[in-house]
Amino acid sequence: MSGGDGASVVIDVRLRAGAFSLDLRETIAARTVALFGPSGSGKTTTLDAVAGLRRPDEGVIRIGGHVLFDSRRGVDVPVYDRRVGYVPQDLALFPHLDVRRNVLYGARRRVADRGPHDTHASVLELLEIDTLLSRSVDGLSGGERQRVALARALMTDPDLLLLDEPLAALDLGLRDRILPYLERVRDELGTPMIYVSHVADEVRRVADWAIVLDAGRAVRSGVPAGVLQDIP
Repeated sequence: MSGGDGASVVIDVRLRAGAFSLDLRETIAARTVALFGPSGSGKTTTLDAVAGLRRPDEGVIRIGGHVLFDSRRGVDVPVYDRRVGYVPQDLALFPHLDVRRNVLYGARRRVADRGPHDTHASVLELLEIDTLLSRSVDGLSGGERQRVALARALMTDPDLLLLDEPLAALDLGLRDRILPYLERVRDELGTPMIYVSHVADEVRRVADWAIVLDAGRAVRSGVPAGVLQDIP
């Protein structure tokens, strides 16, 4: 499969969890790929496998030349060393930390080594949260919380950003306000993304390539405008 510029991501895994089984064999060359499908189709399980939160029974996961998992070679890179940024559905912000400490939590040393102030400032400016740094996360709006969670993931300097239905908890008005920030991350930072959604309009707007999952299998893939043309 190919769909544009960017480092190739290989997800070739078999994973069984109870009655559910994931069998995915994809080589992704698009910068932003969406996993689309109904609840229970394997979207979050796929992200968890890439992030190292679930161990496949067999297969290979690779980002460019960085092998994260290879069952035959006995490779299973720890979560903290995978260079993957993950924004889960519940955002997982730390309520006891202010915005600044949430954003900087887990920032990689390699970011600091090449100029933390420039790197941090560019993310804060891009997501327009520089004025929120001293605030408690409990006092943030839904849209502000989304941007803080996204900034925290980007501060890890990831090779790949995983977004698990980042707009699912927002109403339509807020979704329309947050989508431009995701587009800016895609276009201005150039960070490769795997974007999980069950909303076709989001996928068409954000992704270069879409993989439609059903019952743990990829049933079709391609440019979103074509793959999702019959889905409202």
